[in-house]
Amino acid sequence: MKNKVYPDFDAAVADVPDGITLMSPGFGGVGVPRNLLAALHRQGAKNLSCISNNAGTMDDKVDVGTLIQAGQVRKMVCAFTAPTHPSQITPFVQMYNNDEIEAELVPQGTLAERMRAAAAGIGGFYTPSSVGTELAEGKEHREINGRTYVLEYPLPADYAFIRAWRADTFGNLQFRLAQRNFNPIMAMAANITVVEVEDAIVEPGELDADQIHLPGVYVDRLVKIPPDGIPD
Repeated sequence: MKNKVYPDFDAAVADVPDGITLMSPGFGGVGVPRNLLAALHRQGAKNLSCISNNAGTMDDKVDVGTLIQAGQVRKMVCAFTAPTHPSQITPFVQMYNNDEIEAELVPQGTLAERMRAAAAGIGGFYTPSSVGTELAEGKEHREINGRTYVLEYPLPADYAFIRAWRADTFGNLQFRLAQRNFNPIMAMAANITVVEVEDAIVEPGELDADQIHLPGVYVDRLVKIPPDGIPD
């Protein structure tokens, strides 16, 4: 059985090329793969298209906003483009206002379902979300049982950076708390999934088979967060 453990974060992201599409959860601190994002920041890959719940926060913690501020991101696809308070100006907002970055706003449920569609090999789906708004302009509409729906397409990625609680060396994962929101579907929707692991990486068979939240078939690389790693 293949051992997917890498020695450190820099090794795990060393071959990430320019111009790829990267998924990274942004829903709550506990699920953000801060160490992998910091390593990609050091590595310097640029012209990235990033898919995340949001476009970074106002605090000093590493997230996708770190890559945005460094000029490594060409486009953001996310559910929340604006900060929670009008007086706050994130690097993303400033760069977007200056036409330095592209953005695609997607309703949160639609974002999740587009990723799930990519994971499941579904060619598209109809949803009532965004009907009657600017987000639905130019998209196919269809009436089903008297209600109007808009056609949405899958949202795949080249890489997914995610965070898990525990893993075995094959990549079977256990999540905790908000880690189960976007991490599993992003792992399934990406060609290459890289995982930072909080608690432990154990041998195959040591995790309870009934408590596996994501099978290792969707995981390509694992790195254990060291004691001096970036916390959640």
